[in-house]
Amino acid sequence: MLNWYAIYTKPQCEESVSLMLRNAGLEVLSPRIRIKKYNRGRYEHVIEPLFKSYIFACFDSDTHHHMIRYTRGVKYIVGKDHPIVVPQEIIDAMRQQMEGDIITPRPENLLKGDRVVIREGPFASFYGIFQHPVPGRDRVVILLEALNSRLEVEDVSVRKA
Repeated sequence: MLNWYAIYTKPQCEESVSLMLRNAGLEVLSPRIRIKKYNRGRYEHVIEPLFKSYIFACFDSDTHHHMIRYTRGVKYIVGKDHPIVVPQEIIDAMRQQMEGDIITPRPENLLKGDRVVIREGPFASFYGIFQHPVPGRDRVVILLEALNSRLEVEDVSVRKA
């Protein structure tokens, strides 16, 4: 019987394992996420695995367990000798958020006056009050509590406190 299972791979082997399993005729889901990361003093767009070292595959455990277990780059099928089925609802929920194999997170829906915390960058862990988004840019203005001054930061680096 075909079910979805999570497969734990060696570090940075998600794509190669996915390709090998697809070539073997299996349906594979290897979701990736497009995010902005603060790196060396600036933000840059990166695409990385949504779940590092994990992919999902649909297969018959009795028929394909051995082949998958010994595929280059696979450490194990989650549940090892008794693989754990991933519910179809979880797979469907991931697919609904995907464009191709990439998920693009949406910034939080903030309202003027919401208390926020900065997650990354030079002001990481500082708290502030959300003022407004900057039109035409992926930035927001907050009133920084510690310095009592306005600050413009990337929208993805702010979340509700």
